[in-house]
Amino acid sequence: MDTQPLIDIAPIARLALLGIVLATGPLAWVWLRHRDAAPARRLHALTLLTAFLTFDLIVFGAFTRLTDSGLGCPDWPGCYGHASPIGARADIHAAQTAMPTGPVTHGKAWIEMVHRYLATGVGVLITVMAIVAWVERRRGTPGLPSPWWATATLVWVCVQGAFGVLTVTLKLYPAIVTAHLLGGLALLALLLVQAQRFAPRALTLPVRTHAALWALAALVLAQIALGGWVSTNYAVLACPDFPTCHGRWWPEMDFANAFVLRRELGVAADGSYLPFAALTAIHYTHRLAAYVVLAAMGLVAALLWRHERRGAVALLALAAWQFASGLSNVVLGWPLAAALAHTAGAALLVALLAVLLTRAALARADGPALSAAPPVRLASRAG
Repeated sequence: MDTQPLIDIAPIARLALLGIVLATGPLAWVWLRHRDAAPARRLHALTLLTAFLTFDLIVFGAFTRLTDSGLGCPDWPGCYGHASPIGARADIHAAQTAMPTGPVTHGKAWIEMVHRYLATGVGVLITVMAIVAWVERRRGTPGLPSPWWATATLVWVCVQGAFGVLTVTLKLYPAIVTAHLLGGLALLALLLVQAQRFAPRALTLPVRTHAALWALAALVLAQIALGGWVSTNYAVLACPDFPTCHGRWWPEMDFANAFVLRRELGVAADGSYLPFAALTAIHYTHRLAAYVVLAAMGLVAALLWRHERRGAVALLALAAWQFASGLSNVVLGWPLAAALAHTAGAALLVALLAVLLTRAALARADGPALSAAPPVRLASRAG
């Protein structure tokens, strides 16, 4: 019996063409809506729209993972060598007949391929951004950030695509899937940093508050990595109660196997099945770290209150959102809506921190003259 190769380059051209077709909609919308605006204004709008679509892609990526659709098409970039599940109907039907609840079904194949289509469309938009940024730079167009930002974003989206390939070819290797999630969030942050630099809005902060904001960003990054590790190892229900775990404040945990990165899904470092105590350790570590992050968010919000009240309110709202959605995952048995809400909240938190840190960096870069000006509220409109 012939086997399907994990990587088939034949559908690449068709997938790229489909990505171009998908990207024409957002590009046309930006062009028509801002046809009388300056080039910098149009590029700014395209950057914001791409950031919004990247956020959607992150949430849909979580939906793909949570519905067990990550291997809905077990090869890359197509589906059994085809550009869509339509051409792979026979292969998908055979796989679904052999394993009705397995990783390959018609529904899961479509979810996986839609995720790839969306990712390709975002990649095309970022490519256009980079090309236009350099063209306008050569023309001497004012009001543009350095085109190296767009170039770095293009490089990063290619790296993110490589993680997507490895996610399929390595069969949902937990470390790769977690890195793929972090890469998507980094891409969102890069786009928002650029958007802020098109229309600089400075946020003057005391040194202590600025340092606290950076410390919070580091904590959030670590916590999201832990959350990705929980999700990719399917450890969400390892502790089905709250605030205790299995009725204990310190349950039985296996840290030796919990955080081994070089291992396959469900397998310990020695090749045996991953012990349940390791899943408990993964879950409980994320839960304990969440208390630290929530406290840090409250502290930073208090420090921000006098300088950026809307940002402080947004930080507190996201803290409540993440606590509620995370708790719902545990006590309600990991419902899909709560899991998606938790991922969306993490992405919004990254976005908020990226905006605040960029504005604070702009104030420090512009020196005393700008530092003397009153702080600009987060919700102020770009000029």
